Amino acid sequence: MLDAAAVERIGVAGLRDACDAGVDWIQLRDRSRDGAALLAAADCAVAAARASARAVRVVVNRRADVARAAGADGVHLGFDALPAARARALLGAQAWIGVSLHDPAAVAGASCADYVHLAPIFAPLSKPLERIPLGLAALRAARASGLPVIAQGGIEPGNARAVLAAGASGVAVTGAIAGAPDPARAVRALRSALDA
Repeated sequence: MLDAAAVERIGVAGLRDACDAGVDWIQLRDRSRDGAALLAAADCAVAAARASARAVRVVVNRRADVARAAGADGVHLGFDALPAARARALLGAQAWIGVSLHDPAAVAGASCADYVHLAPIFAPLSKPLERIPLGLAALRAARASGLPVIAQGGIEPGNARAVLAAGASGVAVTGAIAGAPDPARAVRALRSALDA
């Protein structure tokens, strides 16, 4: 997950390198930018994803209008965003719709979504701790719903394998990549841990 400032700092070439190194999708998450600035960052992320040798998806947090205008693959919805069914109606059946959850019991109710983010599994690397980490047991419980669960919060190469072993379909990271001096190298380390 990247905010607009990280997208601007890394740039299209840097994002493309990160995609080529093993990123499967880019999630643009930034409440501080207005629609035009968020669209510019989304355009950059989509350009990088499309220039990659890998098939990389781009989703925009909360803003289905920005996702549609940028040609992104979908939208990621939080508690204050429109319902997943409405996002699907706006973006179409092929759109990738995700929702953020902080309670494993709520995963079963997200049936209109393609996936859920469950967070925080561990203490986040990119921001101060706001919630008590859920841990791997909560991830196992959430996975029982049958929906793909993306683990978020404090994921790095040292704990990525345990997260997958607990049932995560994938991981979402911010600090491990956006805060790294060489984002492509950080992606390769995380990808290596996940693939192992």
